[in-house]
Amino acid sequence: MAEGTRESWAGVGRLPEGLIYPELVHSGMVETLTQNTDAFNAASNNAIRLVTQMRMGDFHQETFFKNVSNLINRRLVNVSPANPAVTASEVPADEMISVKVNRRIGPIDQTIDSFKKLGENADLEVLSFLLGGQIAKAMQVDQLEAGLRSVKAAIDGQAALVTDGQASPPTTLDTIDLVNGLANFGDAADRIVMWVMHSKVYYDLVKDQIVRNIDGLSNFNVATATPVTLNRPVLITDSDALIQQLSPVANQYTTLGLTTDSVVLEDSEDPLMYNDVITGKENIVARLQGEFAYNISCKGFKYDVTNGGVNPDDTTLSTSTNWDAVMDSIKDLSGVAIKTL
Repeated sequence: MAEGTRESWAGVGRLPEGLIYPELVHSGMVETLTQNTDAFNAASNNAIRLVTQMRMGDFHQETFFKNVSNLINRRLVNVSPANPAVTASEVPADEMISVKVNRRIGPIDQTIDSFKKLGENADLEVLSFLLGGQIAKAMQVDQLEAGLRSVKAAIDGQAALVTDGQASPPTTLDTIDLVNGLANFGDAADRIVMWVMHSKVYYDLVKDQIVRNIDGLSNFNVATATPVTLNRPVLITDSDALIQQLSPVANQYTTLGLTTDSVVLEDSEDPLMYNDVITGKENIVARLQGEFAYNISCKGFKYDVTNGGVNPDDTTLSTSTNWDAVMDSIKDLSGVAIKTL
């Protein structure tokens, strides 16, 4: 009998027939994550990527060579016969560092009696598979939140990439704010392939374009319920990572303009799911618990191992000084940020 199958679990007496089956939960997780990953990567123009890449340890470090400064120089031709020596340049090196965050699934407790009350013909295999799908969606939400916290913090640490709304003090987002944000990338603005914004900010933009009645924009908005965002798709998410409370009654929202591979989330350890039976209670309980981990990397930045440490929490990921730029040009970094109310 194959190890890990429904029959083997029941056969050894560890899990009575009719409990959650870990292998089916895992199957549901894998299927849901695969479907959502494919759609999410494409939908974001690959600005936010979810991939599978096994990583050992708490960090992944990758060395690279940077561009040589003053690589081309004016050559003197009228210096004979001295023909003096010139100073040689060095090829500078740095490293990209991603950080691993560790997560726990559950534990989830359910009495065996409650399973029995589902009825004699209850399809618990389907229930286990659906539970796996629910877990997978929660995993993806956690990854998105952590990724946005990280890339926002990294960009916020670069003053040249942060734009306040055009009004002073800044008000709600409008089209000019998007233009000003792109302007921070100068002639490389085409590298910004998508926007990430809170739904409140998104609808502020729609309403502003309608009120202004910009030719060719307001009609398009009304017809499609989608704002013109300078030919870039928008990921709308009510993520807490995009909100900063300024006062008891006001919030500041961050809109991100991201480049390709702006933030990469790597499923770096296989998810583990374990099921057990807990006795010594009034009712016997089935318990499900799991673990997984993933690495976070931001384009053009390295995680500061010394300042941030191992297995960072949300506050640590959201701290700009924990993400150090390793590129000489801001145009090679993750993107831009626009601050509005």
